[in-house]
Amino acid sequence: MKCPFCSSGKSGVVDKRSATDDAIWRRRECLKCGKRYTTYERIETMPIMVIKKDGRLERFDRNKLKNGILKACEKRPVSLERIDRAVEEIEAKLRSRESLEAKSSEIGELVMRKLKAIDKIAYIRFASVYKEFADLEMFEQELKRIKVMH
Repeated sequence: MKCPFCSSGKSGVVDKRSATDDAIWRRRECLKCGKRYTTYERIETMPIMVIKKDGRLERFDRNKLKNGILKACEKRPVSLERIDRAVEEIEAKLRSRESLEAKSSEIGELVMRKLKAIDKIAYIRFASVYKEFADLEMFEQELKRIKVMH
């Protein structure tokens, strides 16, 4: 494992935990520069295929999922660990299904449920892009729905 800061190949594991049923989380410290970073080791499994709105099939990309959640949570009090956990939980949910194909809309709904529980502002940000709010009225309707649930 190369250090992302200095590219040294020498590191030590400071802490290790089970992240999910199929992944191990490791906190590493570079023996050259002393900086710490996190790695995940996971079992290689069959790929999840995403059915896009136009019917195309695309391989599930956890980084794309994480980046979408990161964007929604930008400048919000949500830790990177919480975001990583949400990504793990969403992927685990997709893998637990009978089929390894999922509609992009199903994945979007899973993200919205997670974000609603994590941070309401991040949820609204994601929903405004995901649901393609056309005008202020649609935005207000979604805000009202959250207020009723809260």
